[in-house]
Amino acid sequence: MPKLAILGGTPAKTKPFPVWPIYDDREREALNEVLESGVWWRTPGTKTLAFEQEFAAYHQAKHGIAVTNGTHALEVALAAMGIGSGDEVIAPNATFVATASAVLFAGALPVLVDVSADSYCIDPELAEAAITENTKAIIAVHMGGRPADLDQLRTVSDKHGILLLEDAAHAHGSEWRGRKVGSFGIGGAFSFQASKTMTAGEGGMIISNDDDFERLARSTHDCGRRPGEWFYDHFIYGSNYRLSEWQGAVLLAQLTRLDEQTSRRHQMGRMLDRLLSEIPGISPQSHDSRITRNGQYAYIFHYDKRAFSGVETLRFVEALEAEGIPTQAPYPPLHKLDLFTSGAYRDRLSGAQAAAQHDFLEDAFPNSEREAWETVWITQNALLGDEEDMGEIGAAILKIQKNARDLL
Repeated sequence: MPKLAILGGTPAKTKPFPVWPIYDDREREALNEVLESGVWWRTPGTKTLAFEQEFAAYHQAKHGIAVTNGTHALEVALAAMGIGSGDEVIAPNATFVATASAVLFAGALPVLVDVSADSYCIDPELAEAAITENTKAIIAVHMGGRPADLDQLRTVSDKHGILLLEDAAHAHGSEWRGRKVGSFGIGGAFSFQASKTMTAGEGGMIISNDDDFERLARSTHDCGRRPGEWFYDHFIYGSNYRLSEWQGAVLLAQLTRLDEQTSRRHQMGRMLDRLLSEIPGISPQSHDSRITRNGQYAYIFHYDKRAFSGVETLRFVEALEAEGIPTQAPYPPLHKLDLFTSGAYRDRLSGAQAAAQHDFLEDAFPNSEREAWETVWITQNALLGDEEDMGEIGAAILKIQKNARDLL
């Protein structure tokens, strides 16, 4: 029986996966054009404007506003939605901290609810149950690129007259019923941070089909200005969230690969679903027939240590990486972060809300705990490989399972 690589054996995976980020002369030429133009600033430039238009069009939205990063995309979107002091915004407990911290930045309270057991996306029924007279919006996070249940979430938001914002930081090119995500709610917020499926190192985007929302978001991201008005007119409170021409140029080039890469990630993800579902103790993140494309920021599966001789998740991940399979850490439950356990989040609230008892922080959140401590995330670049690569991922997991007692 082959010895595990973590114990000195030969790794199961020897052929390297595609390296991320992927770039070529398209990025080099675009950056050189900006360099030689002498126009490095977004305001008089053309690259970021073109990227806004092309990214929005690809995602079936009328408007695109490029910003400095994905966190700022959420902050600007919430400002354009009019979220402020005393408001509540419902968000999933299993997500990156920015989903909640952006709400706090607006002076509002993020009300955390658990995610569904198999999708790790916000549970629409729990979201509806959390609605109060102060609720102004729900944020849906498309975890790992897998769209949340947009049918049910739209039904809930319409029924209660509240806004739906999509946190699509993981979901470039993902589709629900053949329509790109980010265009179902009032707006969608994307990230172009280094690990994302399109990247300029940092960067973000807000897309929308709502003209009023777009005007407010564009003004907020540009110091309160309005397009076509005098440069030193400032109509509302805003700040400087503008993306540079350098990043706009890189992202224009990245966008030319997005459709092909997303198609491959989706295809390889579904192949992994079939392969890994046959391994006892491994349960892939659920697929849904309404998901016509999964952008696969990560390939996520639940790991049941009972099928691996009781080997803890972290030890399994260490063994998997030693076999040559790249992983990244899942998100810890938000309610367990020091931000919430210490009460520091209250510093962003005011009035009665700052002093109130927030009972949701005492909830059990079993599925968020499951996502945090019992799932394994394979990085998105692995899904740019081929069928042989997917087979080797499955073989690596089987190898660990057969030798699991050696890890105890």
